[in-house]
Parts: sequence; structure tokens; C-alpha cells
Amino acid sequence: MRLRSLVDRAAGALPFAAPPTPIPPGLKAPPRLAGGAPVIGHTVDFVRSTIDLLTRAQREHGEIAAFDVAGRKMVAVFGPEAHEAVFRAKDEHLNPAEAYKIMTPVFGEGMIYDAPPEKMNEQMKMLLPALKDNRMRTYGETVLAEVEESLKSWGDEGEIDVVDYCRVLTNFTSSACLLGHEFRNEMTDEFARIYHDLERGITPLSYINANLPLPSFRKRDLARVRLVELIGEIIDRRAASGERGEDFLQTMMEARYKDGSALSHDEITGMLLSAMFAGHHTSSVTTAWTLIDLCRNPAYLRRLVEELDGTYGEGEPTTYQSLRNIPITENAVKEALRLHPPLFMLVRVAKQDFVYKDYFIPEGTWILISPTVSHRIEEVFAYPECFDPDRFAPPRQEDKRDWAFIAFGGGRHKCMGNAFALLQVKAILATLLRHYEFSLVDHDVKSDFHGLVIGPAEPCRLRYKRRVRSSVAASPRPAAETPAPATPAKPQVQLHVSLDHDLCQGHAVCVGEAPEVFTLGPEGKVALLTATPDPSLNKKVRNAAKFCPQRTILLEERPLDSEAPPSGCPVHA
Repeated sequence: MRLRSLVDRAAGALPFAAPPTPIPPGLKAPPRLAGGAPVIGHTVDFVRSTIDLLTRAQREHGEIAAFDVAGRKMVAVFGPEAHEAVFRAKDEHLNPAEAYKIMTPVFGEGMIYDAPPEKMNEQMKMLLPALKDNRMRTYGETVLAEVEESLKSWGDEGEIDVVDYCRVLTNFTSSACLLGHEFRNEMTDEFARIYHDLERGITPLSYINANLPLPSFRKRDLARVRLVELIGEIIDRRAASGERGEDFLQTMMEARYKDGSALSHDEITGMLLSAMFAGHHTSSVTTAWTLIDLCRNPAYLRRLVEELDGTYGEGEPTTYQSLRNIPITENAVKEALRLHPPLFMLVRVAKQDFVYKDYFIPEGTWILISPTVSHRIEEVFAYPECFDPDRFAPPRQEDKRDWAFIAFGGGRHKCMGNAFALLQVKAILATLLRHYEFSLVDHDVKSDFHGLVIGPAEPCRLRYKRRVRSSVAASPRPAAETPAPATPAKPQVQLHVSLDHDLCQGHAVCVGEAPEVFTLGPEGKVALLTATPDPSLNKKVRNAAKFCPQRTILLEERPLDSEAPPSGCPVHA
């Protein structure tokens, strides 16, 4: 009864759906989902369990289904073709801003999606430096130090609530990397509570009305006020003392809009929260899910530990470069992201009539994409319910199909923090699993769909025991006196490089890998210095494409002595 009352109250704040828009000849309306109620449509189902509603929509109708929620027309789409159509659409056609104004109570009024387009673009450019490749190289050391510090109190064996541990740990790492030493050293406990209240105040009901008098919404708003106070105190203290921090907070203090104006305390808080939301929530829940799934699959866990032992031996340092070259570990993280994407729903709003194939989607419709549902389509991912990280390894590489793996979204609005999140999760796992063995205490682990960030339901306990290193065989290394047999050198190829500028976010990973080929242009996007680099640079160029968070680099191959134009499709690295 209480749910229905809330739904009615939320729906009452919205206008009723407009009369149907005439469908042009040759087109058709998306098929409608069965059920629903007069006037409010599927609102109750949407609020009660959005993921169940979306799952049913895909099972009943395949790649597209329509339904109404609180007076809004909604269309859910599923699968790589639909993902590409939505994610590639221009903002003037499909725009996330209206839907993501649910973040206004967290980021602040006039911030990010609540700002006019030009101001939002300025703010996003301010945000990017925190997530650029050169910053990534320093974050790894901070994350590793935080993990080692967290283990000092563990002892030889015991139990942890893995969800709580990962949340606290990533609060430490994210605050140290992004917010500065004051938060890490002085305010960690209070900040952890504040951030938790902010995160729990974003629920599917927010899409209908983000200002209902709910306890979780009140806590969210109080947390936002308190965080502005805390950040303001640090800003004032730095200004008075002349102290400068080497962190994103200092970057925001020195940032200026085009008109020369500085950011207010409230705006700086919004920018810091944007950076946190871009990487923190993914890191926390993905670390927990990966550990849980590895414990459920001990054979793969043994392979992963062997990889770590073979890479790091008894004391090799964990470096930024080494974290990018542990594929068994990375594939486990990607599989956890496939099975448990942190954001189970992504939204665009049609700003004008939109056509997908022969389906007509009228202006004003909310278009929903669910990574959780789409990642379990059997035609895209074989045996989708199974934990199988090898699906990402050669020769299968199921994630190489364009727009299939969307754990971080896609297109120009793909999560900017995805590189930071992956780096952080791998750094945490590499440290934990080199020190300890883990097993599940609670075997029936369920997803917590309370908010939009989906982690394991608490409590979720893991048992840990310190590893006896000699009992775990490291991957053998070839003896120095036994050289590997010579293999014929592969014929060199000429790489032809092109960029999908529409998707580029300016992370500049490629610039770090191959500065002879890539550079940052005046608009903050990558530009080519040459489209046909010298073949001696092929390895660098391939690495640039491999590690690009947006996969914006397309490589075409042809024999080195060939003048013929390339044939076939581009090679997506």
C-alpha cells in the first residue's frame, strides 16, 4: 500500500502522457510490454523491481519494447545494434541530460547534467585531468599503498564482510587520489558515511521524482550540505596558508570558466563528486563481485594466482605497466563487470522523433539500455549465466564485437572513470591475492538493487588465510641457458590509423604510448600526426589502440610493399 501511495504521489508531479504522435508511413510503433495499469502503466513494476521489468521486456520482445511509467513513454532496447544506434546518436537527437538530472541533488544545481550544454562542456573538460593517463600512472602507487595499509590489522586468518571492506578501502583510495590528503588523513570516517548516504539516495524512484519526502532522499540532501562545508573548510585553509595540494581538489580550486570566473565551493564539491562517481562506485562493487566469483570458481582462481606469482615472483614491484599486462586477472574483472555491471540502466531522452530500423520513437520518449540484461543475451555472449573469463581471451574475444560489452556505457558519454576503475580493481586484487587465500562463508550471494549502483547484498562474508607462498607454484620461467627456439619473423605490415573523433574523450593514453603518432588537439581530443606510421612503431601503435578506454583507434593492415587500398573491415584493437 505504501509503494502504491508513493507511486501515485510521484506520478502526480508529472503531466499525463501527451496524445500519441502519428506514425509516418512505412514505420511502426515498438511492441508494447504486456500488463500495466490504466493511467500509471508499469509504474509500480518499475519502482518495485526495474531490472525484473527490463528482463521481461527483453524476453517477451527481443531488442525493443515499449511501456509507460508515471506518464512517461519509455522504450527499452537491447543488443549491440540497438546500443550503437543509441550511443552514436547526437545529443540533439538523444540526450542524457534530462534523465540524469536525478544527479542534481548530489552534484548540485547548475552542475554537469543540470547545466546548459556549453557550461556542461566546460565542466567536463575541467573533470578530465583527474582521469587522464598521466594521472593514472601515479594513482596506482597510491592504491597499492592503501591496500597494504588495510591488511596490517588482518593477521593470519579471519573473516571480512567483503562489501564493507571494499567500500571502505575504495573510499580511502579515491579520497587519497582525488580529494587530497586532508580527506584521507582527517575525515575518512565521516566522508565514508557522507558518500554512502549520497550513493544510497540515487534510486530508480529518482527518475520519477527525486524530491519525494523519503528518508534516503533526506539523508542524501543533508550529506551534500555537510560535504560542501567540509570541502569549504579545506579550500579556505589552503588559501589562508598558501599550501598547494597535488590533487584534483587543487586543480578545481585553480580552474576557471571561459569568462575567467572561479568555481564556488558548491561547484567544486559537485566536480569532486562527479570524479568520485566516475570511478569509485565501479571500483568498490566490482572488486567485491570479482572476489566472490573467483571464490565460486576455484580452478580459475588458481590460474589467476599463478599469473600473479609468475609476474611478481617473491618481491617484484607492482607497477602501472605490470597491472596492464596481467590478462587472466583483467579478464576476471571484465567477466565480473559483464555479470554484475554497476549501473544496470542507462538513459537517453529523445529530443526529436527518432527511428531505429523501422521502429518510430516519438520526441519525449525515454530510451533505456540495460547492461545487466544485454550482457546475458545468449546470441551475444555464449552461456551467459556462467562465469567464464576466457570468453575475453583469444581466440573468442567476445567483447571485441562492437557495442556488445557496455559495462561502462558507450559513445561520447561513456563513463570517463572506466580506466581508473579497472586500474584500481586490478591493483587491489593483485595485492590481496598475493597475500591471502579466500573462500566464501555466505554462498547464496544476491544482488542489492536498492540503488542504481548494484553491489552484492550485505552482509557478504569471506574467510581469509595468509598464503604460504612455497605451497603455490609460480608460473615457470625459462632458464637463461635454454634459449627459446627461434621462430620465423612475421612479415612487417603497414598500419593505417584512423580515429573515431566522435567517441574520443581525450584520455590521451595513445599519446603516452605513441607520441610519434598521436597528439592532443586544441579541443582536448586526440589528433593524428601521421596516418601511416613507420612500421618500427607498430608495437607502440597497437598498444595505443589496445589500451584506449574508448576504443576510438581503428587500425587497418596491408603488406608493407603494397600500394593497394586496404580491403575488409578495420581491425578494432
